[in-house]
Amino acid sequence: MVDLELVIPTAFDPFTEAKDSVAFGTKDYVHIRIQQRNGKKKLTTVQGLKIEFSYEKILKDFKKEFCCNGNVVQDKELGKVIQLQGDQRKNVSNFLVQAGLVRKEQIKIHGF
Repeated sequence: MVDLELVIPTAFDPFTEAKDSVAFGTKDYVHIRIQQRNGKKKLTTVQGLKIEFSYEKILKDFKKEFCCNGNVVQDKELGKVIQLQGDQRKNVSNFLVQAGLVRKEQIKIHGF
């Protein structure tokens, strides 16, 4: 008889890499992720910006520039995370580089 190993798929967690970090805001990378919501709906999350930045002001500029809604969520493990409606990964990365908040090599884009 042949022994077969069963691999049971688990739920996808887009924040698994971020949970490995020691403290939020200390790593050099800004993680931009996308999550699937209902049907075609998507949610873009921005995590890893420096702590001294005003997340509310950055969110206000995002919302005005991209014509979308969003909010700032306080996570126990990850710190403050900006959430935006829709797939805004490219827009957010371009905005952060043009505004001079981060360098292009500091941005990691995750998603499908």
